[in-house]
Amino acid sequence: MRRERSNIDYPMWRKKVDKSLFEYNGTTIPNWVCKLWGIPELFKHTSHKRSTGVDVTIKYINKKYDGWVKIVTYEQARSTVYQLFFDEELSLKLKNTFLMSYMRSLEQKLSTEDNTDVEDSIPFWEFLDIEYDQDEKQFRFVSYYTQKPSFPNLFKRLIGSPAIKQISDELEDKGSDRIYKQDWRQREELQYELGAGNVIYMLLDTEQRLLYIGEAQDLIERLSRPYPSIKDWNYFRYDVLPDSLSRFRVQIERMMIRDFATLIRNKSKVDYISDFSDYKLANDKIDR
Repeated sequence: MRRERSNIDYPMWRKKVDKSLFEYNGTTIPNWVCKLWGIPELFKHTSHKRSTGVDVTIKYINKKYDGWVKIVTYEQARSTVYQLFFDEELSLKLKNTFLMSYMRSLEQKLSTEDNTDVEDSIPFWEFLDIEYDQDEKQFRFVSYYTQKPSFPNLFKRLIGSPAIKQISDELEDKGSDRIYKQDWRQREELQYELGAGNVIYMLLDTEQRLLYIGEAQDLIERLSRPYPSIKDWNYFRYDVLPDSLSRFRVQIERMMIRDFATLIRNKSKVDYISDFSDYKLANDKIDR
């Protein structure tokens, strides 16, 4: 049996993890919790849209994320509810933590049986503790209970794969013209990539300090061939392009090669910034 936590510093709500947490990157705060946290008094001027006046921070596993509180009024029911939302980065973290609940939420969306309660057919519950520090205007997330995944390594791999991202976006009607960005992975992980088609990719040789940029319709098939230019690459990453950009894939590849040639040493003697490696990216918004 799971032991009760002893390190609770602020008033806490133990939320059962459900599909809304993943589908909307947020949750409705129950009325009794609003009273417990003093939400109506603290967020009197909260608007229906995200604004600087409702920004909050959310702390999860020693890292802070952007969040915001939003008020929604239902005219017919003459009721008002407060909702807490968070950014995509935290959403991905929670999907990785509550793997089974996330997979179940996708299964429910894919189900053709409209009246089926997925929690009845796949019964388990996971819980997220949410505390609120009024002085710091900060929410604190703590995973209280997680269900052990049936296939933990496979599920963790699936969470970040383009295949799952595409399924999720289709179910949430987010459109089909999205680019799916992947992080760097070690060469040995190539065989586990799912949905890696129509891509722009990068290869890295950390010993020889070489970078290679390419394009491929099938990443696994392409990277299974030898590369004379960078034969000992040990890391790779890629971006999956939407079908609408497939005919421009070569042009995008050549544009990126030319862009990087202006930043680092290259074989064509294109003018470059020699000390670029000492720079830091200044952009505030970086897609995950």
